[in-house]
Amino acid sequence: MANESGITPTKGNLIAIQRSLELSTLGFELLDRKRNILIREMMLLIDKAKKLRGEISETYAQAYEALQKANMTLGVVEDIANTIPVDRGVSITYRSVMGVEIPHVQLEEQPLRMNYGMIQTNSLFDQAVACFRKVKEITAVLAEVENSVYRLANAIRKTQRRANALENILIPRYRETAKFITAALEEKEREEFSRMKVIKATKMANS
Repeated sequence: MANESGITPTKGNLIAIQRSLELSTLGFELLDRKRNILIREMMLLIDKAKKLRGEISETYAQAYEALQKANMTLGVVEDIANTIPVDRGVSITYRSVMGVEIPHVQLEEQPLRMNYGMIQTNSLFDQAVACFRKVKEITAVLAEVENSVYRLANAIRKTQRRANALENILIPRYRETAKFITAALEEKEREEFSRMKVIKATKMANS
């Protein structure tokens, strides 16, 4: 006799199913804990991203306003701006949050140097340079935060799918199978007990 999964109701199979049920239940609890930690981490980063987006929009507006004023007083400052070297001092490292690799973007700190002549420029140009420097710093942080949110969201979806599979499919299946095997073994014991009583009664009647 076997149930729909084809498992024969034996004590060995019952022990194996109960072990699988225990492991599945433990796995679900761990996944649920992981999911909650990842969600909490992601929500903190989402709040940080909202604040950074507002800050970067304001800083960009200030930078372009300063650049526009510099252009108005100095003429087009493209040639002067080209004297400022491209900043390539960006490094990315990673930290692990419940197995999810979260990036950390770091800009190499560089002293603010005047690569352009003081005579050809004015304080408005200096202000534009300072504003765009700040934009660069905020952009690096925002890129780190938004990429982290994306990675965490993917990890949460995967964790949720695995938790749902355990909670809604595997655990109920193992419970039902254990219940079936237990009932079958109990029925078998009752039949064996009844058979032994009949045998004993028959021996007593013939003695």
